[in-house]
Amino acid sequence: MSIASDTKPKIEFVAPLMGFDEHTAFELDALDDDGMFYTMQSTSDPSLRLVLADPAPFYPDYDAVINDETAAALDIQDEADGAVLTIVNMSMGMEKATINLFAPIVVNPKSHKALQTLQYGTEDAALDAPLNPRSA
Repeated sequence: MSIASDTKPKIEFVAPLMGFDEHTAFELDALDDDGMFYTMQSTSDPSLRLVLADPAPFYPDYDAVINDETAAALDIQDEADGAVLTIVNMSMGMEKATINLFAPIVVNPKSHKALQTLQYGTEDAALDAPLNPRSA
């Protein structure tokens, strides 16, 4: 499901994002028209902004598991209700940027709820997968 919007949708994490316990409310803003990249900015601390990416264009075979507990917490009734985004790490520059496939963020744009999930036992769920797999 696309989460692109003309407005900055607000999302609420049902459990804190790892490492950011006091930040649960964020605004999403698309960085491109294709819905590949977003920023997620804390509503309580505007200096906290993360870059997110849709993993599908980079890892077409990646299939994050959304278990029943996550689906219930986010009010996901149908698979199309959930969008999976990954956190982008650009600390080494854009050429060496990575995405976190192990702990993706699942968003339900209809309920405006989100949850970071852990992909235990899932092949190819690296913490630091190259954003551009061809450059790896």
